[in-house]
Amino acid sequence: MLEFTITAESTQTRARTGRMQTRRGTVETPIFMPVGTAGSVKAVSPEDLRDCGAQVILGNTYHLYLRPGCGVIDAFDGLHRFMNWHGPILTDSGGFQIFSLAKISKVTETGFSFQSHIDGSAHLITPEDAVAIQTRLGADIIMCLDQCLSYPANETEAEAALDLTTRWAHRCRAAWEAGGSDNALFGIIQGGMYPQLRQKSAEALIQMDFPGYAVGGLSVGEPKPLMMEMADITLPLLPLDKPRYVMGVGTPLDLVRLVAMGADMFDCVMPTRNARNGQLFTDHGPLNISNARFRTDTGPIADTCGCYTCRHFSRAYLHHLYRSREILVYRLNTIHNLYYYLNLMARIRAAIGEDRFKAFAADFFRKQGADL
Repeated sequence: MLEFTITAESTQTRARTGRMQTRRGTVETPIFMPVGTAGSVKAVSPEDLRDCGAQVILGNTYHLYLRPGCGVIDAFDGLHRFMNWHGPILTDSGGFQIFSLAKISKVTETGFSFQSHIDGSAHLITPEDAVAIQTRLGADIIMCLDQCLSYPANETEAEAALDLTTRWAHRCRAAWEAGGSDNALFGIIQGGMYPQLRQKSAEALIQMDFPGYAVGGLSVGEPKPLMMEMADITLPLLPLDKPRYVMGVGTPLDLVRLVAMGADMFDCVMPTRNARNGQLFTDHGPLNISNARFRTDTGPIADTCGCYTCRHFSRAYLHHLYRSREILVYRLNTIHNLYYYLNLMARIRAAIGEDRFKAFAADFFRKQGADL
């Protein structure tokens, strides 16, 4: 299923490096996972992803279940051959997308009933269905179905969602064990913005002994300091010998902070979405390539960046493409942003391995003009 080994630990923070062995290869952590919502990381090819240093990518159960549907993907024996990505794939359960995208959705003890945002068709996904769909997709790491709440939610609402998520986790684990698949199932910690509920959720899921654990219910509209507070409270509650995945986060600054708290895995649409909006990440903060000051700039996005885009193209050219709405710019910008995120993870791993992560983080924040 999944083997996780800690390979180095910071002596000054909770940061650590690890090696996660999946059925389709090894993943070095901490790691960022590019988001391939509908079986494609937007604007780039699998070859681009490999060149950027991607080790594992994320697919979205809700979107793939609705379109193209499991029947189509079955014909290719799973998502890997369908999209020509042969490394590990993690799929989310689809619960967040049902909550945020479905035209009409209703949560009951049975599961989520909802209307497709595509054609209005009616569907029901139970915890058992979520495991079965992700297994049919061929994902190497799959997630329990959970109920995610938007911010703010009162304590009564948060505890009710947590309790339902826990009962669903029991059902997901039973279905996963009965199915006999060699993928790995992660439990998802909920509890809103209430520390005592986060602890209750973690304790219940740890008793089920999942191969890994995810911190859910963050980046749902809460202020950034509160998000970090909840992550800092939740991560130490999780087993040291299991991978810890913070879902749906975040900026480069977020990732460095969360690694310091002991997080191992991340995903976020920010590098790809922001690339399409002309925002490019660098060690000195993001830049907007549409800015007029780049019209005659002959330099690369970042002098020290080794990505394909920076090795071959200037800021002036990217500015021209973006202002002209040429399709090529979406690919070139996305390559740079993904490379930046993945290379940042590689630099973090090196810093932890040499026990200089705290100094690395301080220098990184100084360059970004941000406080630790």
